Amino acid sequence: MKVRKIPKKTVTVIPPKNKFLVDKDKYQQKRVAAYCRVSTDSEEQLTSYNTQKKVYTEMILANKDWCLAGIYADEGISGTQVKHRDEFNRMIKDCLNGKIDYIITKSVSRFARNTVECLEYVRMLKARGIGIIFEEQKIDTLKTDSELYLVIYAGFAQSESESMSKNITWAVRKKFEEGKVQFNYGKLVGYRKGEDGQPEVVEEEAEIVRSIFTMFIAGLTLREVRDKLIADGVQTKCGKQKWSVSTIQNILRNEKYCGDAILQKTVTIDCISKSVKKNTGEAPMYYVHNNHEPIISREDFNKAQEELIRRNAIPIAAQKKAMTVQSRYSRYALSEVVHCGECGSRFRRCTWRRDGETRVVWRCVNRLDHGVKYCSDSPTIMETNLHDAIVRAVNRFYKEDAGTYKTLLKVSLNDALGLGGGTEKINLLTRRVDALNRKMMDLVNETVADGGSVESKDAEFKEISDEIEQLNAQIEAIKEAMESDRDSEKRIREISEQVDRLQNGMEKYDDTTVRQMIECVRIYADGKTEIIFGGGIVIEEHIDPILRQEKYKPRRKPS
Repeated sequence: MKVRKIPKKTVTVIPPKNKFLVDKDKYQQKRVAAYCRVSTDSEEQLTSYNTQKKVYTEMILANKDWCLAGIYADEGISGTQVKHRDEFNRMIKDCLNGKIDYIITKSVSRFARNTVECLEYVRMLKARGIGIIFEEQKIDTLKTDSELYLVIYAGFAQSESESMSKNITWAVRKKFEEGKVQFNYGKLVGYRKGEDGQPEVVEEEAEIVRSIFTMFIAGLTLREVRDKLIADGVQTKCGKQKWSVSTIQNILRNEKYCGDAILQKTVTIDCISKSVKKNTGEAPMYYVHNNHEPIISREDFNKAQEELIRRNAIPIAAQKKAMTVQSRYSRYALSEVVHCGECGSRFRRCTWRRDGETRVVWRCVNRLDHGVKYCSDSPTIMETNLHDAIVRAVNRFYKEDAGTYKTLLKVSLNDALGLGGGTEKINLLTRRVDALNRKMMDLVNETVADGGSVESKDAEFKEISDEIEQLNAQIEAIKEAMESDRDSEKRIREISEQVDRLQNGMEKYDDTTVRQMIECVRIYADGKTEIIFGGGIVIEEHIDPILRQEKYKPRRKPS
């Protein structure tokens, strides 16, 4: 009898996403709306009503980190029932349509006097990342302690549920750390639960999985694979003959078919509503290697992943190009990153026409929408000059620090392809650790020079130390993953070689490079321009603003 050697089961921690990739969101202004309400039509209350609208308009526009998303005001309306408040309902609709990030209101009673409805809307908006600021109570519903105040109205039921949820989450994560994998056999084609409780290959179903991988790697599209299965009368796991493209794609992406398992792919973001979302860095994931008997070889599985990435590359690029301004991304990459250095608002692309001649310029949104009162010094910039400044900055970055330049580009590509990051990511993390160590030493020297006590800086030292510890843990996890999966390292090396061949600076402006590498562009009144790359690297350039007498008048709409 031939003895089959079973590979040793290993568990690798996949840490949360690192902090050094391009993060444009932190430079965006929060879209803040104000909600005002008075319950009667008396002259005194109407005066209060008008005062609220004026105060909130001034407050929002005066804050550099905010932009005005609207003033919603119900006049002479009771707050006991939401259905009678038209402006309130319009505000909630705009929130659900992604037009508002924060709501500011005077007090809980202004927002709603019906406790059940108040809690319902607060939690619904919070689940979508939209916060409410209650001025009198000094509550921000997105902060961790804000729920404690609202719990007083709802009783202690939620506290009990949250406590229970935390205990269950802790127990589940302990199982993940130990590499204990749970299978949903009802939907997993090719496996069933064996007598020992471990997954057992069902050979009839396994042949279906192998044929799907074989056809896809051979060049068939997802639809062609689906049509072939239907034509051959192959049944799904549920005993149906109607296969879907999404089912085929899920099978191709499922790492369980090569004997591995990724744990904690999703996280529960609210224990009350039980809402679940994809884990994008909220918690660590765990990659369990050689957990069970594979159906597909690791080589074929990796080929399928590379083929999926290759086929998706062109459609994704076309989709981004066609996006409208209402979408998450603009069709112009600069719409995501260019900000006014004076007021913090985004810049908008404008087209000026006069006497048959056209100019494309970028201007501050705050100044365009609200006038010079809230942004008096923002410049108007020619698009060609802006593009030239970015090209110069990219090339300066490459010449001054080619190593960091290539590392940043490789990390961006690795993240886009869903790879671990390899030596390039380790280099970037190591640079960050070195910078934090220098920061700590500078803090010590400054404290001693000022005659202060080192103990007085304990909080700052701890913050820096914790970040260094987290970065070192990420470095160790990446090293372990590289040692256990040489195929991933090979693919990362191929990407690095391609970057070395093709990316030696920038010959002309390219939206793709901006999306991959640049976090923010800040333009100041005197033309000073800061181009901020991933990891916080700043290159300073200068752009000559258009003078007032040179400005073209925007094209007027026909009357």
